[in-house]
Amino acid sequence: MLALALALGLAGSAAAQYSATYIPADAPDQSQVGQIGTNQCGTVNSQTSLCQNAYINGLDDFCVFAPPWTDGTNSTIGNTEEEEVSWCMRTGYGTRTIPDGTMTGVHWIQTPLYVQLTGFGDLTKLNIPAGDGGGELDPHSWTGLGNPQGGLVFGTSFGGMQQYHEWTNYMSADEWCFRACVDGPEATTYCQHTYDTMGCDWVMPGNYDVGSFTSCEADNGAAMGVYGTSTWPSTCQQTACPGGSPPAQDPPSSSLCSSFSTIANAAAVPPTQTATGAYSFNSGAAASSNSVASTATTTSGASTTSKSSSSGLSTSRTGTSGTPAGNTSAASPSGSSAHSAAVAFTLPVGSVLALGGVILGMLLL
Repeated sequence: MLALALALGLAGSAAAQYSATYIPADAPDQSQVGQIGTNQCGTVNSQTSLCQNAYINGLDDFCVFAPPWTDGTNSTIGNTEEEEVSWCMRTGYGTRTIPDGTMTGVHWIQTPLYVQLTGFGDLTKLNIPAGDGGGELDPHSWTGLGNPQGGLVFGTSFGGMQQYHEWTNYMSADEWCFRACVDGPEATTYCQHTYDTMGCDWVMPGNYDVGSFTSCEADNGAAMGVYGTSTWPSTCQQTACPGGSPPAQDPPSSSLCSSFSTIANAAAVPPTQTATGAYSFNSGAAASSNSVASTATTTSGASTTSKSSSSGLSTSRTGTSGTPAGNTSAASPSGSSAHSAAVAFTLPVGSVLALGGVILGMLLL
């Protein structure tokens, strides 16, 4: 897509505004003063890990930030926001592992400017107390050190492994959402972090259905808090503003959707890669003993095919040939997460013509 290409082209120029940019292989032990954990996490998961690196790569390859301990009301998101650690669906990142069955509905979208996950689950399994209304986590916080302090977010959706400098993760005892924006001039617009108390449904409109798991491409949608030419002031969350808060925006249009019956733990490729543009990765191919066997069915015209594979996803995708619309896809399904990298090379027109002249000359000899 042209919009995606433009977003990628802007990423490099925008990175200079940040004081530091890391990939997992070169992250320091601690990226912020005062953080309780580490950014040098290794590849061995542990339920006592203090790793504060999160990954957001797809429906079955993501992490969230949640409390490092269980201590009643003292472990609410509001009371632990500076100390949260990373919990991931995949092993191999050196983080804590999200137990199978925790997530009761998860929905992934990739847009030209950001990736987003929305869903429900029993997040008490991640040390969040039952009934906790939760809060917002982001790389800034009122101190400028981030919630959690030293929390880093990485992903591969826009090419090679890269750090997302702008992201926001809302967590509660049962509902959660996570958005990460590719570096560029609109990153802070689409990954706004000032609407702390508005909650997932308002900040990240999307699919929050329980009992289903979907992966889609989508448009960017409306920027957070922007209504036409007006931006709703975040100060209205704490003060009485005329008319109260505006309604949530409509979710962005989506396409090329795949539906899955569940997601489960699977092994990740160890995150020791080089930077964007020099990273070859394989998502979903190395399945752990906790992965599930899945069967995918595709309908294209009058023919129907089915295939089985092993991954962290149990799939059910139905598509028709022609232009995708709604929750249909013309693509062939795969039992693993469809987030592999593809690189296209384009020669300038002049180079093509010159090359053609050389070949023609050789043929005339």
